[in-house]
Amino acid sequence: MEQQVLIPVDALPRTPSLPVSFVPTPSAAYRLHRKVAALTRPGQPRQQASPPPPGARVLMWKQDPSVTEMGTRKAFLPGVLLEGPRDARIASGKGIAAVSPNAFGDFIVPPDTDQFDAVHTFAVVRQTLTMFQRLLAAHDAGLVPWAWNSPNNTDPLNVFPHGLPNVMNAYYSRNERALKFGDFMQQDATGDAAGRIYTCRSFDIVAHETGHAVLDGLKPRWILSSAPPQTGGLHESFGDLTAIFLALSQMDQAEAVIAQTRADLHDKTFLADMAEQFGLALGRPNGLRNADNDLTLSQAGTEVHAISQVFTGAVYDILADMFAFERHPAVEDDAVVLHRTGAYLCGLLLRALIAAPDSAATYADVANGMLRLAKADNRPADYLDFIRNRFTVREVVVARADGNTMALEAAVVDAPDAVQDRRACCGTMNHAEYCDLADAALEEERQALARWCHGYAAGRAVAEPASSEELAAADYGAGRASA
Repeated sequence: MEQQVLIPVDALPRTPSLPVSFVPTPSAAYRLHRKVAALTRPGQPRQQASPPPPGARVLMWKQDPSVTEMGTRKAFLPGVLLEGPRDARIASGKGIAAVSPNAFGDFIVPPDTDQFDAVHTFAVVRQTLTMFQRLLAAHDAGLVPWAWNSPNNTDPLNVFPHGLPNVMNAYYSRNERALKFGDFMQQDATGDAAGRIYTCRSFDIVAHETGHAVLDGLKPRWILSSAPPQTGGLHESFGDLTAIFLALSQMDQAEAVIAQTRADLHDKTFLADMAEQFGLALGRPNGLRNADNDLTLSQAGTEVHAISQVFTGAVYDILADMFAFERHPAVEDDAVVLHRTGAYLCGLLLRALIAAPDSAATYADVANGMLRLAKADNRPADYLDFIRNRFTVREVVVARADGNTMALEAAVVDAPDAVQDRRACCGTMNHAEYCDLADAALEEERQALARWCHGYAAGRAVAEPASSEELAAADYGAGRASA
């Protein structure tokens, strides 16, 4: 039997004099106080501690590097996270040395380094996917797949923070199964170099491009250039709204919005401004886009960038209306209300998008889906009024004379032969693999050439018999044409 050794109290390490009501703090003095207390008093045998939950802390930009009041913050990513970083659904691409976890299993690296960019970009993509999967899980609606996933293909999405050197853009590619982010040299007023801008460091840009990847997994035909303009607008808008809702899913950002706007979402805020640093580099004070706008469909035409802001603006107004309706500052903290309201509206929008047609979806399809789902959720009648009114003002739907909010008709619709104008869109919408209209035009030209060659050969066949040398030359020419 092992002999117990008793330690005299006088031999124990001396600690500062601590009152009985000592408030716990993560300090060395408090930890020593706990150890001494455990040694000097009898107690029940301590149960074996359960293993810590899987996950890792990361250091990331909470918004844009230019939004200095947010800066960098630690965030916790639940689940197994491996060197890269990578997990089952997302992997860091080549180009930056793989980041290894530290002794605590965390990915904490200094800002403004390649490794920080890898960790930050991965973290935003992971948070985006987690947000949408939690919203679907709350309604037993399954998982969010990538567009290439199948029972035989569970490949992850590859993320390349520095994937487009000297390119002022970023994109999602289904064929490459990747997100790629560019960087460019910013110039000052005199035209001199003023530092390099990395699009991967923008919380908004990473969330936006991840939104494209999420929606492409759910609605693979919506991203094609042959889709109607409003369908393309839904894709671009979903990217911007993803950035807004991801910000509101994090309590510190919700608190910052409340403090910045005094709880008025129509006051100027980083929440409505998209990609501030990128916008400033282009001379735009409100970022690349502003969600708090008054655009209508009749003003937007077929330019997808403008069309997207109509839908984004309507949803942002609905968010502001719902938040104002739910506010009871004497009873509940405003940031908590904003956090909860954002989560509900994001889930409502996601379910309405999934319920919309798989091709040629319109804004009216999604608006009516939101109305139908909000009613099924037993939300207040005011919610239905907010949705109906905001989409009516934007010329998306026409309000019914009887006041019924269900199955509203579309107000402004795309012309049957309308073609999307994607010139001002992000790199995803301008990526060649989604331009099926261009592929169709090239194929038409190839077919025209083939018909001409066939007619030319037929005409030669009814002419005078040719010599063997002429026949050989004709065969050579036909071979070059077919090649």
